[in-house]
Amino acid sequence: MRWNTWPCLIAVLALLLPWLALAEDSRPPIVVTPGQGKAFRAAVQLFLDEAQPIDPKRAPELRSLVGEGLTFSGVLLPLADEAFLGDLATSKFRDGPRFDCVDWTQSGADALVEGKVSREEKQLVIEYQVWDTARCKRLERGRLAGPDREMIRLAKLLADDVVEALTGMPGAAGSEIAFISDRSGERQVWVMDADGSRQRVATRGGSIKAFPDWMPDGKAILYTAYDAKGVPGLKLTSRGEYRAGSLLTRVLVGLPKYRGVFGPTGRHLAMVSSLDGSAEIYRVDRSGEGLRRLTQNAAIDISPTWSPDGSQIAFVSDRSGAPQIYLMNRDGGALRRLTFNGSYNTSPSWSPDGRWIAYETRVEGQFDLWLIDPSGEVNVPLATHRRSDESPAWSPDGRMLAFSSTRRGRADIYVIDLGGENLKRLTKGHGNNLQPSWGPFAR
Repeated sequence: MRWNTWPCLIAVLALLLPWLALAEDSRPPIVVTPGQGKAFRAAVQLFLDEAQPIDPKRAPELRSLVGEGLTFSGVLLPLADEAFLGDLATSKFRDGPRFDCVDWTQSGADALVEGKVSREEKQLVIEYQVWDTARCKRLERGRLAGPDREMIRLAKLLADDVVEALTGMPGAAGSEIAFISDRSGERQVWVMDADGSRQRVATRGGSIKAFPDWMPDGKAILYTAYDAKGVPGLKLTSRGEYRAGSLLTRVLVGLPKYRGVFGPTGRHLAMVSSLDGSAEIYRVDRSGEGLRRLTQNAAIDISPTWSPDGSQIAFVSDRSGAPQIYLMNRDGGALRRLTFNGSYNTSPSWSPDGRWIAYETRVEGQFDLWLIDPSGEVNVPLATHRRSDESPAWSPDGRMLAFSSTRRGRADIYVIDLGGENLKRLTKGHGNNLQPSWGPFAR
């Protein structure tokens, strides 16, 4: 990995060990570990299946898929069958009060999920209820519908709803991750479900692709593509609502444009271009109106990431002599340096709740992932390994991060929770997989 004037292939994070930090800066870092939340237990019943034609495998498969979605959340785990003191299967869909809550609390379940499956014309209909067993209170009643082939997606959405009913925040099992892969021989944008399933290509053509970024509504992906002369530009791949193809063609005509990232509303984006020979950060309306240069420095300024409320942008600059993370207001004002620990810090990614900025730090030739709060007072290591971990991207619930790592030789996409646990490898055995971008909540 190199820091150069065309940092368009991979932006990498960094933060160094505390004893090195003390040598560089007189302020001792405050190092804390983010709290690890309790893992709640949910008793998921076999749903009553009234759908025609009869399929004896459908209810068990649906239950298994919901359980996998809950497990992926990391905060709500399915209760083992042997712990059930209540019924294993939903016998009827209750509208009134329950009288078996004591059985479920004694089973160790914080929540009960019951439901039924039916059919309306060609749609599979899944109705479900989520109960707080301790208070014997219904938390949620929902309904999902879709063709039989979408049962996996429906089960993930159901699991995310159960997580929301119990915790107040939806799960991320139904969300998607975009990433760059060269498995086909060309660097293309790929998309997969958050658990690594259904990996499919999202772009075509021979140009090199890099830095995917989701539209906040999840209906398009912005990415960098290089033309035949090697000049980068911004393009959009769409699911129908937006016009796919080149973006901002009338802005900074003839100049490189890369590493575009949408603001929280999707109206504005920040991007990098080189007007005076050095990389600078700009803000512009998606339509091409209102171009504004945010940085003006002889140094290289790249890798913008928006705060959740859109009021600030974190970015990377080598104006201090080496790459460090800086913050500025959305208009370029109130500039301040954020990272002081470590000599090579890059690839910031702002958490959805605004509490953390994940980034990479170079340690003895490889990269580790760290977190820093926007005040710069708190630093915490998230993922350390003798191989490089790079390009962190937050899940929409802020409970997990995706990142690329060479810990198995080739680069693959992994996810890890905020406590630094539950590491999962999502891509396997197909080329190099880089630069993940985690999409919004699924709906």
